[in-house]
Amino acid sequence: MSDTSANGTAGDDFSSMTRDIADVPAVEVITTVAVHLMSAAAVNLGLAEEGDQHKDLDEARKLITSLAGLVTAGAPEIGSYHAGPLRDGLKSLQLAFREQSSVPDEPGHGPGEKFTGPVYG
Repeated sequence: MSDTSANGTAGDDFSSMTRDIADVPAVEVITTVAVHLMSAAAVNLGLAEEGDQHKDLDEARKLITSLAGLVTAGAPEIGSYHAGPLRDGLKSLQLAFREQSSVPDEPGHGPGEKFTGPVYG
């Protein structure tokens, strides 16, 4: 990003971005962040096209736990219409993590389960 834009200074760009983000509903920001966390976790679980090339279960654990916190805290704010699919995706990632682990965590101790409770297949 350059210091100035065609129409003014970098300050003008920041002001424009601030106005744009102010127009985005909170539910959209929360769900977008959740989808990014889901995507990153899936890649780190080896579920992307390249598979095991990007597999990193330590990183996946962090991302899934963060996603669980966001979904759990955000659900009352965004409503069940939006939270339901996020919960489903989270559960799928938690189960995939358990499958990928050479020594699976006990129920209730997997990534994010301190927020969601034990996850069973």
